[in-house]
Amino acid sequence: MDTFVAWVKAFNGLVWGPPMLILILGVGLFLTLGLRLMPLFKLGFGFRMLWQGRKAQGAGDIPPYQALMTVLSATVGTGNIAGVATAIVLGGPGALFWMWCTALVGMATKYAEAVLAIHYREVDRRGQHLGGPMYYIKLGLGQRWVWMATAFAIFGVVAGFGIGNMVQANSVAHAIQETFAIPDWATGVAMAIVAALVLIGGIRRIGEVSSALVPLMALIYVGGGLVILVLYSDRLLPALELVFTHAFSPIAASGGFAGATVAAAIHYGVARGVFSNEAGLGSAPIAHAAAQSNDPVAQGAVAMIGTFIDTLVICTITGLVILVTGVWEGGATGAALSSQAFEQALPGIGSYIVAIGLALFAYTTTLGWSVYGERCAEYLFGERAILPFRVLWVLALPIGAMAQLEVIWLVADTLNALMALPNLVALLLLSPVVFRLSRDYFGSPAS
Repeated sequence: MDTFVAWVKAFNGLVWGPPMLILILGVGLFLTLGLRLMPLFKLGFGFRMLWQGRKAQGAGDIPPYQALMTVLSATVGTGNIAGVATAIVLGGPGALFWMWCTALVGMATKYAEAVLAIHYREVDRRGQHLGGPMYYIKLGLGQRWVWMATAFAIFGVVAGFGIGNMVQANSVAHAIQETFAIPDWATGVAMAIVAALVLIGGIRRIGEVSSALVPLMALIYVGGGLVILVLYSDRLLPALELVFTHAFSPIAASGGFAGATVAAAIHYGVARGVFSNEAGLGSAPIAHAAAQSNDPVAQGAVAMIGTFIDTLVICTITGLVILVTGVWEGGATGAALSSQAFEQALPGIGSYIVAIGLALFAYTTTLGWSVYGERCAEYLFGERAILPFRVLWVLALPIGAMAQLEVIWLVADTLNALMALPNLVALLLLSPVVFRLSRDYFGSPAS
């Protein structure tokens, strides 16, 4: 077993190493330039499409707004709380700058993924709209590439049970146990029951629940973070100076902080940024394909707003709260560091904000990833796989809440990276389709 764990760790370091991070950033930069910076210039257009998307805009299963909320329910998770804290501890304050860079090019990636998801999608016998990397690979690239679509779907199913299910249940159980002294098994059973009630209704019910929970959890967590930034407003500019300075220069050890090189800032900033917003991993377009929209470009614009909210808003607030309170030099890491920062600024309630935020974020992640895993399972085995998948998904939650998950986490995280490979190849090969559709819609993409 030890040999297997060592092998998985080594392979995980390889697939999440510099080549993968460069590939994800490179594809995002290529799409950004190919679109002539359109995602940056059309940010306001994206918010307008999101507002209009509260109602159906065409054929599909859920309104465009609910499609984005389903995606955010999956992406806004432990990465926004624990991931940002870990990036700062290992990469220094400059890691936050590189997270922003990841988000800026990731907006183009998410845009392209959603454009292709709507442009290439199928309708199954139940009338459900199916799309995502496996479909735009099969329909856009042809039969020679079907093996790559199958590989993506296999990686998606297995990774989902780890990173989107058991790992999230484990995070919720530990946060609830530490804050409210509720046993892990009780949290796991409660999550399974609530998840089952939602999953029975399929993507429509998940979209409805996500559209209610995502704004609520954002209001609680972001609201608390903004209050702290106002209270520590005199430290905000020095914190930003730390971010920009140490994005390009090393930072020395101080207190419990071990110091960090520029390479570490880039590596951990990019890695945690990608982990948080999932741009390029191919998960988000699976949900966007279900949007009630006949307009690939409009849904693409809605999709890119998700990366903006996830990383440039929520992750930024977490990072700045950690920096302005000064706790990043104390030696803590992960969710404990974020909790310490909130508690120091808001004694008596700060740790509860983080615990409730983490619980809501992780729970909604299990809902969002259930959509991804179910669609991948349906692609592989047909509609007969849906009910068994949902049953297994619910049963896995209490197991995850009580288990030691180091090996499962490593395997799932590795497969999560492997999902990106076929998706990134498809985005590059189908980029002319994305550019053409954008030109046809806008005239000149940057106009």
